[in-house]
Amino acid sequence: MTPRIKKLIGTICMLAWLVAYALVISALAVHYLPHAAWYVSLVFYALSGTLWIVPIGLALPWMYREPKSR
Repeated sequence: MTPRIKKLIGTICMLAWLVAYALVISALAVHYLPHAAWYVSLVFYALSGTLWIVPIGLALPWMYREPKSR
């Protein structure tokens, strides 16, 4: 697979991931956090604001890996 195609696929997947993640986190926050204590909200938003990067951090090395020479 050419580097250009890998970057295109990775970019599309990252955008789809971010949209889906934001929708799920928003739904969870609206459902569970309206009457939660401030520290529960703090932990929730701190974790959810950090965890979105894990799948992207795993995809980036794949996207930028040089093709194997035969």
